Amino acid sequence: MDTIKKTLRDSAGFRWMVLILISGITFGTYWFQDFFSGIKPIMITEMGITSSQFGTLIQWTTWANVFGMIIIGGIILDKWGIKLTGIIFGLLAVGGAALTALGAAGTFSNDTESQLWIMMIGRLIFGSGLEIMCVIAMRTIVKWFKGYELALAMAINMGFGRLGSTLGQALSIDIGAGVVSPAVNFAATLIAIGFLMFLIYLIFDVKLDKQRAGQAAEEEEPFRMSDLVKLITNRSFLFIALLCVTFYSAVFPFMQYAPDLLIHKFSFTYDLPAEATITLFGSKVLGNLSIYLGLFIFALAITLVPAKFKSNKGKTGSVIIIILLFVAFIYSLSDIFALWLHNGPKTASLIPLGSILFTPIFGKIVDSKGKAASLMILGALLLIFAHLTLSVFDNVYLGYLGLLSLGIAFSLVPAAMWPSVAKIVAENRLGTAYAAMFTIQNWGLNAFFKGIGWVLDKANPEVVAKIESVRNNLEAQGLSNVEISEKMQHMQYVTHEIPAFNYTTPILMLVGLGVLAIFLAFLLKKADKKQGYGLELPSGK
Repeated sequence: MDTIKKTLRDSAGFRWMVLILISGITFGTYWFQDFFSGIKPIMITEMGITSSQFGTLIQWTTWANVFGMIIIGGIILDKWGIKLTGIIFGLLAVGGAALTALGAAGTFSNDTESQLWIMMIGRLIFGSGLEIMCVIAMRTIVKWFKGYELALAMAINMGFGRLGSTLGQALSIDIGAGVVSPAVNFAATLIAIGFLMFLIYLIFDVKLDKQRAGQAAEEEEPFRMSDLVKLITNRSFLFIALLCVTFYSAVFPFMQYAPDLLIHKFSFTYDLPAEATITLFGSKVLGNLSIYLGLFIFALAITLVPAKFKSNKGKTGSVIIIILLFVAFIYSLSDIFALWLHNGPKTASLIPLGSILFTPIFGKIVDSKGKAASLMILGALLLIFAHLTLSVFDNVYLGYLGLLSLGIAFSLVPAAMWPSVAKIVAENRLGTAYAAMFTIQNWGLNAFFKGIGWVLDKANPEVVAKIESVRNNLEAQGLSNVEISEKMQHMQYVTHEIPAFNYTTPILMLVGLGVLAIFLAFLLKKADKKQGYGLELPSGK
């Protein structure tokens, strides 16, 4: 009888294969969400936009979700299930990315204002599908991993997302070769590939549903508006949702501006010299990609390989071997890394890169030790430290430490937060729960995506005026947009005829979000003691 009752989710091999397939759409959407940060300087010089307009473009990703698209999608997910909901919103993400790429290529118009509007509409459509696909990924992982390695699986899925963010930030300048359109086309293609992986996953989803036919009545219980009311009046859920918006508002918007900040604040380079890259199959992009994939493999190995050994001796030995191999890997590329650490896009990728390393580790800690609420408090403290080092201080080594701290915080809080929601909310209402959290999160993202760029322009009126004046003079000479971009970058980064932006004010305001996050994490810990969800306990307890 026990054999008959087993399903695909009881097989570790099938579970992890499903995780890889689901992580494809996570990887693609995170790349598309963040890759613009790596080409912001090109967009300003080639397209003639301001930092405020750049912020508006990124902001449009959130508009549909600010007005409840994620809630609608979450309700649809709980009512119609993963398959149909994933197809609908996956097509929205793919279609929005494609429209953005067409706008960037000037397919409909070469006028900058028209291009920007088309790209904004594309980002709006993309954003309508983006967050629901993230909710679907989490809902799917709960479906396959609840009772098993839930926090670790969520952490690895987030690791794939962070890898997408890392590569998008670091490689978009290489892919574009100094031009906007190729980088946008590549990012849109990745979403299409991720959606195809999701369609392949649906084959296994159908089979699992057939095997779990006896549980269908529980999963298909109709949605009631009272469920949403009950959800948002739950103190623990409310605190964790507010913590989500304060934390992510201090991270995601910052990541869009981080490469530009490092270039202007610490005089980092924008373009890499030839000796700072390796070539693979004749391509610098593939060469740089191989380095990041190597780091990602080490990040997964340090978490997954020791777990395969039963004895402490085996675990310790495997950790030592992995660390030695990692040191050898870093040493072999030390000359390249030394140059990367003085390049804006590559150094900014430390933020998601740090989360790739630490998220699986913290996910495993949450699974085995618990302490989710306490880890969220620690993550908020690291967030405050990171933004202080990058706003108030001008020491580059403190800046490195701040970026690394932000990467660790970016690992700690999500690794503890998302599995905690599965303890607070019933499984058949997780779609609505995650959707409510993403909706509230988008309120903050909407404000700060635009807010950082707007404050940056207001705090640097002389820089904005100089850029506009130089561009007008170059346009009067009859130069193309690409030629204008090259000359303006030379004036900014080589001759310094165009002054640098001062990022102190816009980044300092993010420190306040970190303070609020600590306060909310303490309230969450206090509420959990009364409501007894066991957020401080290991998974399954």
